[in-house]
Amino acid sequence: MSVCARCGATFTCAMADGDGSEPCWCASLPLVMPVPSTEVLPPAADPSCWCPDCLRRHIAATTTPAKPE
Repeated sequence: MSVCARCGATFTCAMADGDGSEPCWCASLPLVMPVPSTEVLPPAADPSCWCPDCLRRHIAATTTPAKPE
């Protein structure tokens, strides 16, 4: 299991927890931040690896146009 660097929740990351034959769940989402590299750090230790809830909230916040003031 991986641990979300943002909220501390545990989640499954195919890069860290799988056998590499299937893409990670995050591969189907818009690319809004760098994907952790298993060549640099184990994915579970990479500070940019977030759980599905945190990543989806981040995508929603960064892709929604700002409301006029």
